[in-house]
Amino acid sequence: MTEKSVALIEKENKIVFIVNRNADKKQIKEAVEKVFEVKVDKVNTLIAAKGEKKAFVKLKPEFKAIDVAVKLGIV
Repeated sequence: MTEKSVALIEKENKIVFIVNRNADKKQIKEAVEKVFEVKVDKVNTLIAAKGEKKAFVKLKPEFKAIDVAVKLGIV
């Protein structure tokens, strides 16, 4: 967890995951919705300089990213 990812959780209701490079946005969305029992609004991905694929998952307004972070033990 970086300061930037914590700020995303608090301000934009987004949570950041490192995902398999072969995973597409639809697969990431389905996995997050199933595992954390939330609804996903949008998924953005990028390949980081280290070669990792990051998924920025924005949750629907009725769900809170902070709750998912607590389940993961991040916050």
